[in-house]
Amino acid sequence: MKGILLKDLYIAKSNILVTAVSLIVLGLGLSFLLEASALLALAPAAATTAVFISITSDASSKWNKSVMTMPVSRSRIIGEKFAFYLILAVCGTAAALVPCGVLALSGMAITLPSLCLYGTIGMSAALLAGGISLPCAYLFDPEKSQIVFMMSFLASTGMIAALVLLVNLFLPVKDHILLTFCIVLAAAVIWFFLSYQITVRIYGKQDIV
Repeated sequence: MKGILLKDLYIAKSNILVTAVSLIVLGLGLSFLLEASALLALAPAAATTAVFISITSDASSKWNKSVMTMPVSRSRIIGEKFAFYLILAVCGTAAALVPCGVLALSGMAITLPSLCLYGTIGMSAALLAGGISLPCAYLFDPEKSQIVFMMSFLASTGMIAALVLLVNLFLPVKDHILLTFCIVLAAAVIWFFLSYQITVRIYGKQDIV
């Protein structure tokens, strides 16, 4: 899996670098208008675009067909894409923490609970969206997959709202905001894992052309 990950990192390295720099600059630039830690809600999703550049590149170069001649299982190939997505989401969060740290050192009030809240929201949105878009990347052609990728983030916000409303039936959300979004994050992790299992089955039954 390490070799496949390195291949994807090489393909998407320029996109990853541009995204990281953009998140840092955006965090510093918007700090005068918005709470700097709010960038953590957007960063994981923004960072994962490189995964779909990798999938599109694989399709156009017929890499999916070539890799079938290698001693690599289909489940491992899918596992790499999901691991790559997760790594990028975490890296996006790390990049967004840079301007937060700089601003905190300069005297701006940035609290740990705020960082944790926006961080859990961002990771939840990214994992829920990835759970939709990654299986579809192997069901549809690259053009349709890109549309699904964009729409998946809209869908993830609806899923988060539905989960919050569900939690509110058992726990007053207003009094336990951080705990609520930790529960949402746990649900997103489970969703992402189930999506991986579904994608392995989809890819396992596909004829690679």
